[in-house]
Amino acid sequence: MAVITAAMVGELRAKTDAPMMECKKALTEADGDMAKAEELLRVKLGGKASKAASRITAEGVIASVVQGNVAAMIEINCETDFVTKNDDFIGLANKVVALVAQHNPVDVPALLALPLDGATVDVVRAALIGKIGENMSIRRFQRIETSAKVASYLHGTRIGVLVEFDGADEQVGKDVAMHIAAMKPVSLSSDQVPADLIEKERSVASLKAQEDATKAVAEGKTPQSAEIVAKRIDGSVQKFLKEVSLLNQTFVKNDKQTVEQMLKAANASVKSFTMYVVGEGIEKKQDDFAAEVAAQVAAAKQA
Repeated sequence: MAVITAAMVGELRAKTDAPMMECKKALTEADGDMAKAEELLRVKLGGKASKAASRITAEGVIASVVQGNVAAMIEINCETDFVTKNDDFIGLANKVVALVAQHNPVDVPALLALPLDGATVDVVRAALIGKIGENMSIRRFQRIETSAKVASYLHGTRIGVLVEFDGADEQVGKDVAMHIAAMKPVSLSSDQVPADLIEKERSVASLKAQEDATKAVAEGKTPQSAEIVAKRIDGSVQKFLKEVSLLNQTFVKNDKQTVEQMLKAANASVKSFTMYVVGEGIEKKQDDFAAEVAAQVAAAKQA
């Protein structure tokens, strides 16, 4: 049996926003497996856990540029939120994304080797690390060159979107980019949703159905038939597909339309999109949760 530490409970709580005792129970049931415990909490707590699980902890900025039919977007990471407001750090991001648009490097190492301010991007980056005293890295970038149109949207410096679209109305592209930043679809259409995400959602729906059946038996009720349960699970998956595919989502500026209906009315279409969220998928260094709680208790007593 795995030992469940306060740090583990704190990490799961940060990911799911679930109560501490629920986190501890889930970790105990999962024998310390963080991913399994998170899934168990999703089953028990529903959407609250999945929404909280998408919170991003790593720091950095997103920068973008549109030059005619060429657009580029980049994510540069740092250690603390303080540095994300540093003018030199933001300036580096803006200079480097312009290089991406101009030179079309094949990958990050190729980008680091490009000339910048009389040196290379990597040398300038290293010099800025020495000046600020905090590590920073270029994580990823996207470049689009198209015969269609490109729209860009930045939500502050933490979320960036590029949209490749066709249509006479330039505002359509901007509206779609803002919608994507708000609703965070994972694909253009439901048939493009990654299979692993679908399978995970089906697994959660199945576990939820099993839990409901166990609860019904405990309460002396008759569990739903296998046929009804299968329909419920399929319904949950179909609902998920609509929620995460751009064209099926309800348009944020008009809840009477889907994005697909809005585009059709505007005689427009979306060919592709890219969305970056700062630190997405990066595990931030975990603090000592037990020490943090103790410090908060001590502060409360002093107050």
